[in-house]
Amino acid sequence: MKKRILSVIQYLFFLLIGLVLLWLVFRKIDVKDVVTEIRAAKYEWLLFSIILGVFSHIARAMRWNLLIRSMGYKTDTTTTFYAVMVGYLANTAFPRLGEVTRCGVLAKKKGIPFNALFGTVISERVFDMVILLVIIIAVILFQMSMLSEFVNKYIFTYFTGIANRDNLIMAIILLIVVIVLPLVLFRIFFYRIRKLHIYNKVRDFLIGLLDGAKTIMRIRHKWSFLGLTLVIWTLYTLMTYTAFFALEATSGLGFFDAITVMSLGSLGMVAPVPGGIGAYQFVVKAILTEIYLVPSEPAVSYSIILWAAQSFMIIVLGAISYYILVFKKSKLRYDNT
Repeated sequence: MKKRILSVIQYLFFLLIGLVLLWLVFRKIDVKDVVTEIRAAKYEWLLFSIILGVFSHIARAMRWNLLIRSMGYKTDTTTTFYAVMVGYLANTAFPRLGEVTRCGVLAKKKGIPFNALFGTVISERVFDMVILLVIIIAVILFQMSMLSEFVNKYIFTYFTGIANRDNLIMAIILLIVVIVLPLVLFRIFFYRIRKLHIYNKVRDFLIGLLDGAKTIMRIRHKWSFLGLTLVIWTLYTLMTYTAFFALEATSGLGFFDAITVMSLGSLGMVAPVPGGIGAYQFVVKAILTEIYLVPSEPAVSYSIILWAAQSFMIIVLGAISYYILVFKKSKLRYDNT
């Protein structure tokens, strides 16, 4: 009961952060102009963006299959795709729950150990974060003249404020309390802890997790994995690029501009707020107005229609996928190869 209450409080806290960011986005703009921009949008381009989004999720399911097969298990792309969409649906409500959810439904459907699946997802997420970091660094280097002021205003100024002496001392103390102290206590009471039943369960879980995380290193089809990764990030960029044509104010932006908006905008989507609401709009508006000098109203309109289109796709396909995996009876297929 207490754990559930804490989860609700945590959810409401991050939702509040998202709503505050959304308020900051709308604070100094004319809402009527935003509504007018959204009504005048060319929705066929948004439909095209949604279709590209679906294909990106199919590619992600295919790539996840490669990791799963590297552990000796086999799944079909259709079922894995359903699991991916259920995971995205869960993330719209509770950030980071999607990784657990998609592993849970696939484990139940295919009989694959949950901890092994979760390990593959961890390795996949770490790999994608590295790719995103590389893209952001490349964007900054190749567009240094345009991005220097933006980076200084939104990144360097923030970290400079954090890195003062008092905050640094507090960070070191927090690091000791959160990481070092538990390790010391674990070392002292190790022989007592290892006799506990829960220790063996946690150890087995971590071993399976590590086994899944190593799948990228021993994957059989490395070039296929890298190729699908390229397809995923290209489709993400095309989703952003095609949505430019939905509004007159953003229709002049190019493909490389879409890479910038996609990569930096992804920081808003990975923020721990439900569905990226508020955080995504805040980041994308800042990029469009500060870097590309798009007026505030159409910049906000773009951030809303792209976010809404992709969220709509995730909710619809996620709900259908959940029904198929959880409620629709089908034969359990499990192959150990």
